[in-house]
Amino acid sequence: MFVLGLTGSLGMGKSATAKMFAEEGVPVHDADAAVHRLYEAEATPLIEAAFPGTTGGGKVDRDKLAQRVLGDAAAIKKLETIVHPLVRNSEEKFLVEAERKGAAVAVLDIPLLFETGGDNRCDAVIVVSAPSDVQHARVFERSGMTEQKFAAILAKQMSDAEKRKRADFVVDTSKGFDAARAQVRDILARVAIMPKRRR
Repeated sequence: MFVLGLTGSLGMGKSATAKMFAEEGVPVHDADAAVHRLYEAEATPLIEAAFPGTTGGGKVDRDKLAQRVLGDAAAIKKLETIVHPLVRNSEEKFLVEAERKGAAVAVLDIPLLFETGGDNRCDAVIVVSAPSDVQHARVFERSGMTEQKFAAILAKQMSDAEKRKRADFVVDTSKGFDAARAQVRDILARVAIMPKRRR
């Protein structure tokens, strides 16, 4: 099975691209969705122990947790040491299941793929990208987004230019859904004959 890593900065259209792979019949593991599930399950008591008062009703209060950790590098690190192993565990189960079902390709949708070394677990990496003005416009369509919040998120992420440099494939989402879907299909055709390189 060929494992594709999918990443891209905030507002680049990564989620829409992941959906296109799913529509082509490719199993997709969404790291963000896994975190959401974990915040309502096994991560809750661990996060409450580390950050008292950030959970309620058996789940993590994402707003309270964000207020506690945003802009605090040590707190973010502490949170990541709790969450990352649980997400990895979810990812490993997903890959075993996809292989068991005979999938030729599987996608790992990981926002901080390069930043966390996740690219080493992939045979090729796709970066979803768009010009910065398009990105900015999309991000500010989201409710509750501020320049400060946007800057804090970007500060945690590798620059788009650096991601593109490291990518095996780039999907440009600025030209609309049909163009992006054509790029997704082209990538699937190309990986069918590419060698695997996972470490």
